[in-house]
Amino acid sequence: MKIAIIGGGGRVGSCAAYCLQLGKIARELVILDANQATAEGEALDLLHGSSYMADQIIRAGAYPDCADADIVLITAGLRRKPDESRLDLINRNVSLFREILKSLKAAGLKKDAIVFVVSNPVDILTQLAVDECGLPPSQVIGLGTVLDTSRFNSLIAAALKLPPTQVRALILGEHGDTMVPIWSSATVDGLPLLKVPGVTPTFQSQIFERTQKSGAEVISRKGGAGWAVGIAINEVIESIALDRRRILPISSLVNGPYGIRNLCISVPTIVGRKGVVSTLELELWPKELQGLQSSAKALGETLAKVRGK
Repeated sequence: MKIAIIGGGGRVGSCAAYCLQLGKIARELVILDANQATAEGEALDLLHGSSYMADQIIRAGAYPDCADADIVLITAGLRRKPDESRLDLINRNVSLFREILKSLKAAGLKKDAIVFVVSNPVDILTQLAVDECGLPPSQVIGLGTVLDTSRFNSLIAAALKLPPTQVRALILGEHGDTMVPIWSSATVDGLPLLKVPGVTPTFQSQIFERTQKSGAEVISRKGGAGWAVGIAINEVIESIALDRRRILPISSLVNGPYGIRNLCISVPTIVGRKGVVSTLELELWPKELQGLQSSAKALGETLAKVRGK
């Protein structure tokens, strides 16, 4: 499998490349960046460790190298400021993203390629990619709330002293201010999480609030997220590459589930080699459903403003 990483010289792109190297799934990693020297340096640094890690082709490249890529991972974008919401990024990132899409269309993409958007605001940019990249909507996905879900589970586990890999609780909706915690189906090793001592309404509120603010917290402390988002990206790509058909809260075009139509947003989604295999409409508490629909409404209003430009 060949993966091209656009923005691979940045913090998120380089962390994703490293996690993909560790994951040993890709046969070839191509690093693209506006700064060619940085792309070459990142590729060279990864290449130097390859003899201990995996038999991969790792190199810097340009847009024509995306023509035969199985997955085009887009991480390029301007960084969010500590006091800035992800949606505040929209005016600064949309024009850059559209230039990337134009370059991809000019290079040409394989009919079965997957375009995987990580740049923020991810739901809006994923929608633009669906509109403009020329691939079927099922082959265009965004990272959505996969990272938020990982943060949510990890924070729950740390607070309750539980194994992080056994905690399963979803964040759905927008990757941003209107994200929705799904406590109704939360489990630990298959058992109801809400039955665990200490999981009180106050605990739930505190954990979710910290999850919402996690991105800003990392930005304020080290300048931006990297390792966790790289791991989240690798999780999605592994499900695609191995056709694992994992249920992941990626952002993709939703038409029907939860009363949402013609909008890229995160709902439970089966992810396989062809991208979106299907979306699931699992039963939610009324307040969770209302939150998800409110999140969709907020995104729809922002999308209308973008399309109107």
